[in-house]
Amino acid sequence: MIRVLLVDDDALTLELHRDYLARLDDFEAVAECTGARAAIDAVLERGDEIDLVLLDVTMPDGTGLDVLRHVRARGAAVDVIAITGVRDADVVRQMVSLGVAQCLVKPFTFAVFRERLEQYREFRRRAAEAAGAPTQAEIDALLGALRPATRVALPKGLSADTLARISDEVRERGPVSAAEAAQRLGMSRVAARRYLEHLVTEGRAQRAARYGTRGRPESEYAWAQHPSLP
Repeated sequence: MIRVLLVDDDALTLELHRDYLARLDDFEAVAECTGARAAIDAVLERGDEIDLVLLDVTMPDGTGLDVLRHVRARGAAVDVIAITGVRDADVVRQMVSLGVAQCLVKPFTFAVFRERLEQYREFRRRAAEAAGAPTQAEIDALLGALRPATRVALPKGLSADTLARISDEVRERGPVSAAEAAQRLGMSRVAARRYLEHLVTEGRAQRAARYGTRGRPESEYAWAQHPSLP
């Protein structure tokens, strides 16, 4: 189980992240903080009980960068995923220099949250397998596990929000056909197929023929076991 410290000054955001985390396998929220100073204390005092910090970057009593500088100076090697609404290249560079594993930019959907956390989980798995003296291939795999690949641009007429809903449908209830996805999500079969085919193009879903029905085989879509994108 990956033990997580949630840090955010907004109570509703904390609740949302807690709910998101509860929907994932192998993750458990073990503590919560609403400010930078409390986060520093939690990491330094309970470091052995925390594997990962979901760290808000902007808080009233300090920034996520302040938290990172303090805990790194005290030797804390806890993993951190930064959560920020700040789109500043210099801030990003500083976070990377302080060992941030990932960065989630607000606002984000549950699908994005889940994929980043699962990416981190895969990194931990590979790190455990490469313990000792890792080979070049193992090092490359470790770095690749944390490096988001470039997504295929959304074709004209496709919505990011609807794509996230379709993605959730495939992941949680797949394999599904275009007709099934359309009925559950209240959209046309043609539109559902466009989104499903886009997921196939991205490498996030796999298409297969569904046999056992009269007439031509129907296509069904299942989530890829090792999606190539975050």
